[in-house]
Amino acid sequence: MNKKESPLKRLWNKDGTKSIVSSLISILIGMVVGGIIVLIVGLTNDTISVKGAFEGIKLIFFGILSTGRDAAGNLTFGFSPVNLGNMLFRATPIILTGLSVAVAFKTGLFNIGASGQYLMGTAATLYLALTIPTSSVPAWLVWIIAFAGGIIAGALWGAIPGLLKAHLNINEVLACIMTNWIAANLVTWFFESSPLRNSMDYGKTGYIQKTTANAVSTAKLGLDRIFPGSQVNAGILIAILLAVLIYILMSKTTLGFELKACGSNRHAAKYAGIKDKKSIVLSMAIAGALSGAAASLYYLSGNTEFFWSTYQSLPAEGFNGIPVALLAYNNPIGVIFSGCFMSMLNIAGQQLKTLTAYNEYITDIIIAAIVYLSAFSLFIKMIINGRKKRKKEEVPVPTADSDIGDDGAGIKPAEDQEGKENS
Repeated sequence: MNKKESPLKRLWNKDGTKSIVSSLISILIGMVVGGIIVLIVGLTNDTISVKGAFEGIKLIFFGILSTGRDAAGNLTFGFSPVNLGNMLFRATPIILTGLSVAVAFKTGLFNIGASGQYLMGTAATLYLALTIPTSSVPAWLVWIIAFAGGIIAGALWGAIPGLLKAHLNINEVLACIMTNWIAANLVTWFFESSPLRNSMDYGKTGYIQKTTANAVSTAKLGLDRIFPGSQVNAGILIAILLAVLIYILMSKTTLGFELKACGSNRHAAKYAGIKDKKSIVLSMAIAGALSGAAASLYYLSGNTEFFWSTYQSLPAEGFNGIPVALLAYNNPIGVIFSGCFMSMLNIAGQQLKTLTAYNEYITDIIIAAIVYLSAFSLFIKMIINGRKKRKKEEVPVPTADSDIGDDGAGIKPAEDQEGKENS
């Protein structure tokens, strides 16, 4: 008689537990690789002592808790409201672009066009937030209009690769790459002759004004008192709310089931009566809306300026959403935590640059190594599941001599039964 499984074993056998464990292993490996890189660079660089190398390793793992240096020049650690608040602020757009990629993944599509959707959301948001006069329209209403405009612009831009995929069977990756660069040049052209450029600050003519120039900014809702001196605002709460809503949509609604069914097998879904073309377009539109929302919340904060010469590079937030979704196994709730982790790495990199002799490029290498290792979380999960399968295969085969049924009758070997049937 089989023994009843313990609660810990039942927890381990759950797919979600293995996903979390494999992601944590990937993160740990990535951070160890980053620490080794910092150590090697420190030991081979004359300007960085052995002490400086080990300080760099400390900052990689605990940079979010860094509070600077004391009078003796030693690193100090503790609760840092500025670092934690800035981490939440920077996590907001990454969480939403991670959701954008995750929704597309769930429906069998690879949304590599989050950067272009982010740019279109940026353009719509800034234009609406800076051109609607707050002297005649309340600032809070302008904020809502600008936020909604960014979402709609992102959704429309995201629907383009969806339409090409659904009706012309054009690969969404190729379509997204093309729409990324079209968006970059389109936004550059739009702002190049725009009166919204920052002409008040000397040397910043290539920047668009902050939304606070029109008295429009995201409310703090008391977060500035919890994290004084940081850039945090209520945008992080909106991002978390959107993640919960996407989880409900994908897991608890008929629409979410249809989208996932279409992603699993488009032809089977069509045979079952699901409109596959509609599902593909809708999936990419939702993904684009989330990327547009990411840009809206970032620039509506009033803390940041938009550099309109976007042809130089695409927004990193769109591409950072890919490892965020991978680490979370496309789970909308998991995206919240993986987005915060990626933001934490960014803050740690800044601390490494500010408090040690390491230059800015080493931090980029560390973050890139961790991002690259995040893609191996699925491979690690396959290894864990493979070990479980092998254990099942090692269970001894019942024989007539060793195994007795509950009724006391012996179980004959398979060969004897087969011979009997043949005779």
